[in-house]
Amino acid sequence: MPNLNLRLHISLVIVIGCAFLKQNSWHILSVYGAIAIFWAFFLHVKISKLAALIGTELVFLSFVALPLGWERASFLLVRSLVCLLTMNSFLLTLPPHSFGIALKSLPLPNAFKQNLLLAGQYLEILLDEVQRMQRSAQLRGLNGTVNWFRYVSASMIGALYIRSLERAERVYAAMIVRGYTGEMPVDMELRSGEIFATAAIIGLALSLTVSSWI
Repeated sequence: MPNLNLRLHISLVIVIGCAFLKQNSWHILSVYGAIAIFWAFFLHVKISKLAALIGTELVFLSFVALPLGWERASFLLVRSLVCLLTMNSFLLTLPPHSFGIALKSLPLPNAFKQNLLLAGQYLEILLDEVQRMQRSAQLRGLNGTVNWFRYVSASMIGALYIRSLERAERVYAAMIVRGYTGEMPVDMELRSGEIFATAAIIGLALSLTVSSWI
């Protein structure tokens, strides 16, 4: 399995390339979808956790996308699904507390890295809250995918957001108390082989995305 830096770079390249696809370029999106599925299996992510997290995130996105009309919303949701599949596969296979270390290798402004770090921390909290709600639903006799989806989308979507946001604020306050200043005290650089692999993935993603606009 690739090391932490290379996994982060590959995941970001896939997501950025997919995000810039032209509207309704379904054939190119299907290629990105196949890449995202391969990436998830390559990283050996737990399917149950991945499905629970993506399902909850798509519920949020559907409220934003559906008012745009069925044609635009369907492409937006599928494209979002590919991006979420890629990044969540990376985040769910991270060693504990290593996301900030991986960010050190990105050539990005420090403020942007801080936002990415906090977003990654929030996703971990969101996943934990989803698992808590799943156990609560099972205790109430709501077993199966259909019943679980109805339970979340109909009655608990607001509570999930509020609970996860409150926990995220507490986690951030704890980080500040422990001396967090926006930077991780570890340097992570890509090796020559990893740079070549990243360049190859960038070339593939660039060719796919540009071809969707031609």
